[in-house]
Amino acid sequence: MSELPPDHNADGQPDPLDPFDEIIAEETDRDPDLAVIEAGSRTLRTQGGPPDADVPTRPADPEVDKALREVETELATRWGETKLEPSVSRIAALMDVLGEPQRSYPSIHITGTNGKTSTARMIEALLGAFELRTGRYTSPHVQSITERISLDGAPIAPERFIETYQDIKPYVEMVDASQEYRLSFFEVLTGMAYAAFADAPADVAVVEVGMGGSWDATNVIDGDVAVVTPIDLDHTDRLGETHAEIATEKAGIIKQGATVIMAQQPVDAAQVLLKKAVEVDATVAREGLEFGVVERQVAVGGQLVTLRGLGGEYPEVYLPLHGAHQAHNAAVALAAVEAFFGVGAQRADALDLDTVRKAFAAVASPGRLEVVRRSPTVVLDAAHNPAGARAAAEAIGEAFQFSRLIGVVGASGDKNVRGLLEAFEPVFAEVVVTQNSSHRAMDADELAGIAVEVFGEERVQVEPRLPDALEAAITLAEEEGEFSGGGVLVTGSVITVGEARLLLGRG
Repeated sequence: MSELPPDHNADGQPDPLDPFDEIIAEETDRDPDLAVIEAGSRTLRTQGGPPDADVPTRPADPEVDKALREVETELATRWGETKLEPSVSRIAALMDVLGEPQRSYPSIHITGTNGKTSTARMIEALLGAFELRTGRYTSPHVQSITERISLDGAPIAPERFIETYQDIKPYVEMVDASQEYRLSFFEVLTGMAYAAFADAPADVAVVEVGMGGSWDATNVIDGDVAVVTPIDLDHTDRLGETHAEIATEKAGIIKQGATVIMAQQPVDAAQVLLKKAVEVDATVAREGLEFGVVERQVAVGGQLVTLRGLGGEYPEVYLPLHGAHQAHNAAVALAAVEAFFGVGAQRADALDLDTVRKAFAAVASPGRLEVVRRSPTVVLDAAHNPAGARAAAEAIGEAFQFSRLIGVVGASGDKNVRGLLEAFEPVFAEVVVTQNSSHRAMDADELAGIAVEVFGEERVQVEPRLPDALEAAITLAEEEGEFSGGGVLVTGSVITVGEARLLLGRG
């Protein structure tokens, strides 16, 4: 790990012969904002595989459920996550009146386009295995809003979520009255997370940005470690239309003297990130040079990887998640935790191998290659941009050897839907297009028009209602017989996956 690689010039730009150019030139396709879980294969399994996904259901107590719904209703009156006024002035004002709770613990801040939540969950698991009390803030949620704020590796209890909201509500109203615009939905949740972590108290916070970095509401923390997962083209209307423009926004989380853990990036994005690191005297560790994936093998319920960290190699680490992208996410997460503990700087020795193995073996994340039904197998994956779809398509081909895969796709209208469908076209025998209940959902007929152009009319079926779409896809998968190996993949949006999860009896 070095302050600035010796093969870089004074302004932080890579020299033409830098071997790092060759590494970062290979753009890696990673997952979007949610993490991966693979709950098995179509064959008999050993005891290997991931733990149960920690997606909370509605509270069993009717009074608690009513109170939670009231909080959700109040939050829904605020600007949603797609309506932004790029500024941290409102969240900074809230932190000020709350007494700066985000300053009461060190933090690891995560940005990027794909793989943020996967990486956050792995970091959380590693820190917890080393007996640190963690607070994790991620978005969006699959089914329950309480998923976004976790303490000690588990979603915050509904009662505590309600209590935290009520505690900060007077201060939120105070800030609302003093600002041009009211605090947004995401800003209030961010304030709640930082307050909950301080109240716990957490030893360390693992924080995922909502969008971008510079003006994201989470960016009132000074992360000791700044993690940048792979950058790709998404939210281009707000972040920029090139990798470099998007990287400029995301580089905003890199603070003075921090350590930057950088996944493999497009060349122009990497140049921007390295230049920012030089400007603020940050230390940089780069995937492919200072750390990375040495080896990976497909295993029952996941994969067996050897990772090279900042302090040495970690062989035969079982990761209960599928896909090459998840192995890379694991390498990033490991390096981030090493950097947090000072490996490569204050200390040269590696982290305890058995503890690292135990932590990774316990990683679980909902809504990503998650099996929710058998005969035929129904898998949920929340890929919602082309890069995430490519990663999912590759991973499902590696993890499940379906003889015939039917897609159920419900996407948001503000996404690159054509690119997403094109990524899945080689693996879907047929696709059933639908729409979820969100106001952002693309109309099923409009989505069908794009799907016909990509797949051909004979491979596309339209079912506007998600329950009908699931039934149609399961019927298509069963056409070859119970033991033929047909499967269904539900994808296109976190909301689609969350609603399908409920319909199929999970949560």
